[in-house]
Amino acid sequence: MSAATPAGGMADRFDELDRAAGLGIDRLLEALEARLRAEGRYHDLFETLKMKARGRAGLSPARTDVPDDLSESRRQTLEEGLLAACRETGLLFLRQAALRDAWTYLRPIRDVPPVRDALARVEPDASNAELLVEILLREGVDIERGFRIVLEHFGTCSAITTLETVLADRSLADRRLVIGLLVDQLHRELVASLRADIGRREGAEPAESTVGELVANRSWLFEDCAYHVDLSHLISTLRFARVLEDPDAIRRALDLTSYGLRTPNPPVLEQDEPFADVYVAHRHFLGALVGDAVESGVAYFREKSRRLRSHRLGAAARQSLVDLLARLGRDAEALGEALEFLSDAPAPRLPFPLLELAEDSAAHEAIRRFCRERGDLLGYAASWVDESEERSTSDPR
Repeated sequence: MSAATPAGGMADRFDELDRAAGLGIDRLLEALEARLRAEGRYHDLFETLKMKARGRAGLSPARTDVPDDLSESRRQTLEEGLLAACRETGLLFLRQAALRDAWTYLRPIRDVPPVRDALARVEPDASNAELLVEILLREGVDIERGFRIVLEHFGTCSAITTLETVLADRSLADRRLVIGLLVDQLHRELVASLRADIGRREGAEPAESTVGELVANRSWLFEDCAYHVDLSHLISTLRFARVLEDPDAIRRALDLTSYGLRTPNPPVLEQDEPFADVYVAHRHFLGALVGDAVESGVAYFREKSRRLRSHRLGAAARQSLVDLLARLGRDAEALGEALEFLSDAPAPRLPFPLLELAEDSAAHEAIRRFCRERGDLLGYAASWVDESEERSTSDPR
């Protein structure tokens, strides 16, 4: 008996391949594939699947070169076979929870649904949480779940840093999704901290369930700067919350301002205008979005935009006003404010996103008057195009 035989019958395996080779290359590769699958040797299985893909494309299975004159149909057959090999190998590794090996093969195919489904069965723990975040969030496989893992395993500070860096270039829809999760987490933590402190001091669990209710008439909660939340986290979360659309999430963010308004004001930083007075400004902005003191909220940002009009931060102030009006459905007012501000600006062209605020012919006429005064032929024509498209959409005849 050879030395290799006791170590799992290795000689028998080679003999098996010899017999298969006598029946042709296809049978050889099939036998090799079956053996590697049975033994869970998936890296080698991938190379075998690659050889089979090259054979189906009419190429030498054991070589790696691709002729320049390969026909388009054969090239497509090869690419489809290689991607299928990546997908199959990656999913096999995923079933073993071998995340790093799995992603090596799955990254090139960008076939998100099966990867997301397979990863849904992998529970995060200390050994894999960081890698799960890398795949789910940074690679965009499942941004919501990836961000949840950041919150649960790495905390609020890491979540805020992730929003500022990793997710900075993601779509607004993606950012809104995870910002809602951040608001929920911080609100939940603050309510729990307040309830625990109140229960400890008053000897009974409080009946109130919102931040505003819990801090009302309890000024002693803020004595000796005994804060119940990291104020830098609170301020960052409110800043992110301005883009939210979900009313419930906005109300929770608005409730957070109830705590901030009871704490000493942070330093007013000019570069933060029009939100330099952070808690007051966010109270106005978020409140207006959910129908709470809408007119006072609009008036607050209108006054800011007027006061800062000639200031270097005037554009940010006016943009906040325009954004608020547009989100309140007051497009005509928003357009008027934008055009008034742009009349003082040096830019020669109309910002095309303003066309989204033009609901009727009167609004388009105002845009065209603005473009005519500025000598903006491109914006003038774009307004006509946009109005024409709106008419054809509303009248399908």
